[in-house]
Parts: sequence; C-alpha cells; structure tokens
Amino acid sequence: MENPKLVSLPLYSKIAQIILGILALGFILYIGREILVPVLFATILAILLNPIVNFLTSKKFNRIIAIVLSLITTMFIVFGLLYFLGSQMALLSDSFPLFKQKFITLFHDTTQWISSTFNISNPQIDAWIAKTQKEGLSNGTAFVGQTLGTVGGILAMMFLLPVYIFMILLYKSLLVDFIYKVFKSSSHKVVAEILKETKYLIQSYLVGLLIEAVIVATLNSVALLIIGVPYAILIGVIGAILNIIPYIGGLVAVAIPMVLALATLNPLAALWVLIAYLIVQFIDNNFLVPKIVASKVEVNALISIIVVLIGGSLWGVAGMFLSIPLTAILKVIFDRIEGLEPFGFLIGDGREKTTKGK
Repeated sequence: MENPKLVSLPLYSKIAQIILGILALGFILYIGREILVPVLFATILAILLNPIVNFLTSKKFNRIIAIVLSLITTMFIVFGLLYFLGSQMALLSDSFPLFKQKFITLFHDTTQWISSTFNISNPQIDAWIAKTQKEGLSNGTAFVGQTLGTVGGILAMMFLLPVYIFMILLYKSLLVDFIYKVFKSSSHKVVAEILKETKYLIQSYLVGLLIEAVIVATLNSVALLIIGVPYAILIGVIGAILNIIPYIGGLVAVAIPMVLALATLNPLAALWVLIAYLIVQFIDNNFLVPKIVASKVEVNALISIIVVLIGGSLWGVAGMFLSIPLTAILKVIFDRIEGLEPFGFLIGDGREKTTKGK
C-alpha cells in the first residue's frame, strides 16, 4: 500500500480555520463562565496554598487536616479584611446625608458655572438633567437586576471556592498523573517543565500582587491622610484592591477619592488627590510592578491590554484579573511546543533574544 499523501492546505484555508477555532473557543468560554471562573480561581488559589499543605504534611499532619487548616487560615484572613471593609463602609454610610447635601451644592455651583461660561441657559441645562434622570430611571430596573445577579454570583462563588480548592488539593496527585498520561512518555520531560514553571509563575505572581497591594494601600492611605480626605484608610485599601485589576482598576481607584474630596473638602483637595495618586501610580508602575510582579510574568503591555479587555468582555471583573496569569501560562506552553514558539514570542515582553539583525 502506498503511503497517504499529506494534504497541504492553502493559506486562506488555514486562516479561516484559526478564526473559526478562536470564535468557537470564545463562545465556549462565554457560555461556560459560571463553571469555568470558579474552577480557575480555585485552581490558582490551590497552587498558592499547596506549599503550606506540603509543609504541614512534612510535619506529620494528615493531608486532609493540612488542607482544612490551610483553608481555615485563608478564610480567616479574607473574612478579616471583609469585616474591616464592611465596618468602615458602615461608618461611611452614616455620612451619606452630609455627602448628598454637599453634592447638591457642588452640582448647583457647577451648573451655574457652565451656564455663565458657555452661555447656556438654565432651562436648557434643567431639561437635559430631567432627560438624563428619566433615562436613568427607565434603566434602573435592569441595573438593579444585573447588580443582584452579580452579587448572587459572587456569593455562590465564595461558597463554591473552598469546596473546589479542597478537592483540587486532595486529588492533586491524581490530576497531575492524568496530565502525564494524556501525553506520550517521550513528552513527559516537557510536561514536567511546563507544570513546574506554571506552579512557580502562579505562586510568585500572586505573592507579588499581595505585596504590591499592601504597599500601594499604605501609600494611598498616607497620601489621603495628609490631604485630609475622610475615611482615608478605607479608600486607600479599596484603591489598592482595584489596582490589582490591570490598567482599568487604577482609573476607578483615583476617581473615588477625587469625588470624595470634592464633596467633603474643595476642588484644590481633589487636585492634590490626583497628584498624589499619579505619584503612587508612577512608583507602582516603574518600581513595584517591574520588580515584584512583572518580573514573574513575561507579557508585554500591548498583549496585556488586549487580553484584559477580552477577559472583561467574556467574564467581567473576574476575567480582567484572570487574563494576565492565564496569558502567562499560555506563553509557557507556547514556548515549549514546536510550531507555537512564534506565538510565545509575540506574547513576551522582548526579553527573548533574537538572531535577526545580528
């Protein structure tokens, strides 16, 4: 029998297949987000907790007990942070009537300035405000429904995460053996390298994020305390948490204290808040991120922005957070699979040495 000839597809056919594959993958990721997001978060957190479990088992603890102790410790830390934020938010809510009155005064002064500066009559401004309020009320029901759905999803994930993390840590050996069995024995060395580097990448990336968040929260809080913004520590911590979301979170983080400064202090204080946050962002982007976070994740800024936007459109805020580590893991895989190295190089931050031009 003659050997079957390999069929060589034209370039446009290959491109069409790649596009269809990407669309199919995006559709699967979108419709499966309620299952995939908790599982991915649990996997990442399980990898982060794995060294603690290994340490406890090395001290003769039963593996199940070691996993439970690790989960309980983590949950105490998380609930402690949530309790702090909740108590501070309760204090902030007591000041809402005062904030509302100051916002009304500030809004009235702003409309008067717009009217006198741009020669727009007050009835025109009032008509535009009334129209905006009407449109806002018409969309209010949908917004409340979306908000309740989001809160419900977060609560469901908080209950599911500990269960998923426990199961992943308990069956870690089974899952790793399954990955090895999927591939031929000749590929086991490459698989071992990918698993080892992925574990190191996730652990170092998350630890780096935590260290960065603590430093940024401290800098934010100190700056707001100096300016005199109320609830400075709460706003500083919230800003650090939002800053974890790449690129977009930083914009929201600076808007909150500026609005609060406008409502409670004066426009000059809001300007000082903007300057202070720009300084913090400069320190974060040029010293903290390159040394603590980005040194572990070799993803260039262009790809980072694209995958953050894609992650946000597919999975919301959770997708924005997951997009960077998942892209970094893909780079690790691409770099070690023949034929996919160019994609790994494209994702990279330019640290790889090229031979062209030499």
